Amino acid sequence: QLQLVESGGGLVQPGGSLRLSCAASGFTVDAYTIAWFRQAPGKEREGVSCISRRVGGTKYSDPVQGRFTISRDNAKNTVYLQMNSLKPEDTAVYYCAAWTGYIVTMDPIRYNYWGQGTQVTVSS
Repeated sequence: QLQLVESGGGLVQPGGSLRLSCAASGFTVDAYTIAWFRQAPGKEREGVSCISRRVGGTKYSDPVQGRFTISRDNAKNTVYLQMNSLKPEDTAVYYCAAWTGYIVTMDPIRYNYWGQGTQVTVSS
């Protein structure tokens, strides 16, 4: 059974950093394109970043470009999202998701498998 489990969320002050983890089981992370999404209260789910299967090409949304970094550790079967220079508007529940395509896309419709989410709150 394919499963994704996020961790690493929490409360952080503006300007701070967090690293989210997405641990996979039932499949290997380099065989799937993995993405991070987020959803703030009252807002639609939005794509944050993704990393393609095999080659590992990456993509970022404009609001996080230059501040967030996605990476993959095949030995740990985990995908990470390093978040620096956090802003209050980054506050959301963050989800990781997986699909078998090669396209580096942040269209949530493409993704078949989802984690349960982890809360990130940026506040002073």
